[in-house]
Amino acid sequence: FLRELVSNASDACDKLRFESLKQPDLMEGDAEPVIRLSVDEAEGTITLSDNGIGMSREEVIDNLGTIARSGTAKFMEALSGDEKKDAQLIGQFGVGFYSSFIVADKVVVQTRRAGLSTAEGVQWTCTGEDEFTIETIDKPERGTRITLHLKEEDKGFANTWRLRSIINKYSDHIAIPIQMPASKADDEERGGDEWETINDATALWMRPRNEISDEDYKQFYQHVAHDFREPLTWSHNRVEGKYDYTSLLYIPSEAPFDLYQREAPRGVKLYVQRTFIMDDAEQFLPLYLRFVKGIVDSSDLPLNVSRELLQDSPAVSGIRSALTKRVLDMLNSLATEKPDDYLTFWKAFGSVLKEGLAEDFGNKERIAELLRFASTAAEEGQLVSLADYVNRMKSEQSKIYYLIAENREAALGSPYLEVFKKHNIEVLLLTDRIDEWMMSYLHEFDGKSLQNIAKGDLNLEGITDQGDETDSPEATDGSTDADSGLAEKIKGILGDAVADVKVSRRLTDSPACLVVGEQDLGVQMRRILEAAGQSVPDSKPTLEINPSHPLMTALTGSDEEKSRDLAWVIYRQAILLSGDDIDNPSEFVQQLNRLLVS
Repeated sequence: FLRELVSNASDACDKLRFESLKQPDLMEGDAEPVIRLSVDEAEGTITLSDNGIGMSREEVIDNLGTIARSGTAKFMEALSGDEKKDAQLIGQFGVGFYSSFIVADKVVVQTRRAGLSTAEGVQWTCTGEDEFTIETIDKPERGTRITLHLKEEDKGFANTWRLRSIINKYSDHIAIPIQMPASKADDEERGGDEWETINDATALWMRPRNEISDEDYKQFYQHVAHDFREPLTWSHNRVEGKYDYTSLLYIPSEAPFDLYQREAPRGVKLYVQRTFIMDDAEQFLPLYLRFVKGIVDSSDLPLNVSRELLQDSPAVSGIRSALTKRVLDMLNSLATEKPDDYLTFWKAFGSVLKEGLAEDFGNKERIAELLRFASTAAEEGQLVSLADYVNRMKSEQSKIYYLIAENREAALGSPYLEVFKKHNIEVLLLTDRIDEWMMSYLHEFDGKSLQNIAKGDLNLEGITDQGDETDSPEATDGSTDADSGLAEKIKGILGDAVADVKVSRRLTDSPACLVVGEQDLGVQMRRILEAAGQSVPDSKPTLEINPSHPLMTALTGSDEEKSRDLAWVIYRQAILLSGDDIDNPSEFVQQLNRLLVS
């Protein structure tokens, strides 16, 4: 709770320094930012104050009022007593102020926004219930003062030395002085100076890497990301050359709740010559890397830089390109050196990284190397890379085969896999809702083209097992008179529902499957476009049949009415197996019932 309150106070001081660049009067003659912490052991209170930007009455209601109304009491009831689980719960809310109620049964916030009159101070009081009180007060100094009235069982926190040790452990990296009352001995030595700075108060990213421990890096991540969990990896770099800047970038271990809201605030913290400029500088990384947290400190940008100026700055463009490659290198190292951690990353952020294939053509190969897929050659839960697949390819194989389906179970039961299972050819199983869209931007890898096995013509000649009669041209290309006649009969029944009917090279056990053209949209992509309200190009699939299946034999020897029912049932079964919905379920059921009765 203390680390979060200190972090919020630090942010408030940073924001004041930024706003004061355009409005110097906001400083009110007090330019040095400071955070002060004191305790009253007798009363059991902790008071933390800052001289940062402060809040107006409306901001108090919007920020703190929202917390109270969302149910502080319910939040407290959800706490389990397990430190790790509780920390994760707090982090999910994204508001560190919430954690105050873990140790306090009453919280009082007194604040005044910089630039407002002293009579426009605000006092907010909450006892941990779903309601709060708010009143106007006189507050001579700008900024915020928070007083925690500790619960009886937590009054042990109202101890100067205990709080000092917590600050030293968790907030030493804060680049703003954190002060506590000096001891009497220290006070005499200082000639009456009643406050002393207890943290290092230097920007961690400006220190040499060999002076920073892993624990320091992890704690700084928790400060900048407001995340209680540890990062998976990080990269700290000082660059001197055409552009001078320092970056400290982190890869989180879990996804935030708003990851898929592309308009949500994102980006790294931007500093210019160690002066905080803005929280979410999205211009320094592409959208598909929006999960990255950290800071960039540039020496080439002006202190009064705005978001509009960042858009057109050549320095920003150069730094963005370098940071993008830095992040992709971090991920590649994580995948190589810590594959289990990379799997954790992929499960959290893989879908977002896939967007990069369309957004970042210059780094397409790097991104392709980082992709992971389920596969027919891997157990459930195991994911393979495209490089893994290429290394296992048959010697005569020239393509990487993949199948798009709703889930792993649907993929493994798909008729499109039958010939591949028979000849032990690996197929990648793509089950993410954006996979078909992603694969439209990935046509080859390592000189091997990629093919969707549910689209276009399939030719496995040269890589299937030799000497198998079912692989002879007569058995697979529909050239026999009987097979051609069967295909024509089914086409006559189905009419315009399909583009064509032909004998399949894919099937060994199923009666039929639907195949769309190489350039046509699959089921997944059609649904995405329809959900977005876009028109979908009209296209008809080809029905591929397996003449040796008993249903096909039955269709050949049946009367006209039964043949018609069989053809339509086989066709609609193929629609369902492709992952699509049939257009007339009631007619399908009636046809199926007639066949069952007969």
